[in-house]
Amino acid sequence: MSARDGARRWWGLAAVLLVGWAALEAGLVSGELVNTGGWGQVKEFLGAVVHPATGADFLARTARAAFVTLAFAVLGTFLSLILGTVGGVLGSEVWWSTVAAGSDEGRLGRLRAAWLAVRGALAVPRSIHEILWGLFFINIVGLDPIVGVLAIAIPYGAITAKLFSEILDETSRDALRALRNAGASPSEAFMYGLVPEAFRDLLSYAFYRFECSIRSAAVLGIIGAGGLGYELFLSLQSLRYPQMWTLLAALIALTGATDLWSGFVRRRLGGATRLSLKEAGAAPAGPEGEDPGAAPSTPEEERSAGPERPSRDPAITASLAAAGLLLVVSAVYIGPHLGEIFSAEAAGMAARLAEQSFPPTTGGLTALELVDLSAGTLAMSVLAIALATAGGLLLAFPAAGNLSLPGGVLLGDGAGRAWKAVGTAAFGLSRAVLLVLRAVPAPVWALVLLFLFFPGILPGALALGLYTMGVLGRLMSEVAENLDRRPLEALRAQGASGAEVFLYGVLPASARKFLSYVLYRWEVSIRGTVMVGVVGAGSLGVLLTEQLSSFDYSAVLTTLGCYVVLTFAVDMISARARSDLR
Repeated sequence: MSARDGARRWWGLAAVLLVGWAALEAGLVSGELVNTGGWGQVKEFLGAVVHPATGADFLARTARAAFVTLAFAVLGTFLSLILGTVGGVLGSEVWWSTVAAGSDEGRLGRLRAAWLAVRGALAVPRSIHEILWGLFFINIVGLDPIVGVLAIAIPYGAITAKLFSEILDETSRDALRALRNAGASPSEAFMYGLVPEAFRDLLSYAFYRFECSIRSAAVLGIIGAGGLGYELFLSLQSLRYPQMWTLLAALIALTGATDLWSGFVRRRLGGATRLSLKEAGAAPAGPEGEDPGAAPSTPEEERSAGPERPSRDPAITASLAAAGLLLVVSAVYIGPHLGEIFSAEAAGMAARLAEQSFPPTTGGLTALELVDLSAGTLAMSVLAIALATAGGLLLAFPAAGNLSLPGGVLLGDGAGRAWKAVGTAAFGLSRAVLLVLRAVPAPVWALVLLFLFFPGILPGALALGLYTMGVLGRLMSEVAENLDRRPLEALRAQGASGAEVFLYGVLPASARKFLSYVLYRWEVSIRGTVMVGVVGAGSLGVLLTEQLSSFDYSAVLTTLGCYVVLTFAVDMISARARSDLR
């Protein structure tokens, strides 16, 4: 047995044991889980789908809420790109070795500690969920629109900085070296030799980050930031299910339109797909962002895989102009007051908050109780990713057009009319299901599931699992869509059936990247437990919500520390698994 086969078996066994432990921790083997008295509410909720609220006043209110969500996403993305650009440059090894060190190789060794410090500093804000950032700023400045903008911008800025730094480091340095040899200064060589080479990938990731910000803006509505998420929360609390379905339809439409625009821009940028960007680095970065792959590829390799694009694409120019216009309109519409953050009153509130937070306390809990709650949070994330992986695998392949649509590698040109109809229907249905799953925020899934299950680990895991299934299934389908068709078509030419092409061609070629995505989404699920905890489904998340509602900030700091420890632990386990299985 080879070392790699041994590693696969070891990690496979570890995964099975971990899922088994999580099931025991959640009480799946013993304990009362199902709330039979909640079936009536669920039936009423599902029945309302056929008669959503269509009154003119409510539709106008829904349209305003949708634009508020869009505006928060636009402004949050813009500010995160500013923070990410600065952090991305300072977090890149190429900047420190080229600009900061100049030609002094001895100085480079001394600067390595500063580079590592920047990378470490970026890890903290991205490990804290945007809901917690939102709650923090609400305590500082109240319910000003700037709260939602900053809650998106800060963690996403750290995520963007990490990905931008990795894109810069992965970019070919031939042009940079040529300019240096021609006598250009280090900063000139960096700006005119490296940045233009990386610009297409940087811009592509910026549009993907906007796609993620839509979902985060909806989630922030749960804490009072406004928009579709806030309206959804109010409608569900008052059991106005027809209104909920109207709001959900608006959120699904907004998410779908953003996905289409983001995907269109990435395709026009010469094949820089969501997949290639997430493969830029080996370590993950945040709640909805980049998904690392196991085999990084340079931007040149990505570009060479497709046709050359003109340097000026009218569609990209139009998209940038539309984004700029949307930025201005969004700023005018919601009117965030950035100056509120720097006011004397905000500084005083921040100082009082810091004073109340130190020294950290356990809020009356013992260390053993905190460990038990942390274990429950970990179990919730494990069950969520297990459910998401199983469902994502079932939905991803039908959602890949190059596999399921007529003329795809599985059906072939000779498939009968009935099979072509089945493939087309499966493609449309799986795409729609994945869109709905990822468009509905995890807290909304949790609130519905709490009708069926008693509060605890299980409803939180199911809510996170459904939401993650939508994200993970879509990412997996993109892996399948980006497969090299030539080996698959060669199998077909040799007489292999569609099932054999799938088993011996599609699955082996996709497995490594699928695993990378699964590990990444597990890391994200740890942070996501905060979302479901806000509505009462979870372990540490529920504790954190109670501590925040009682203004016990010293205990909040300890609970946040537990989240950071869990996040870094899962990060390290995932990184080790990727390394062993690569």
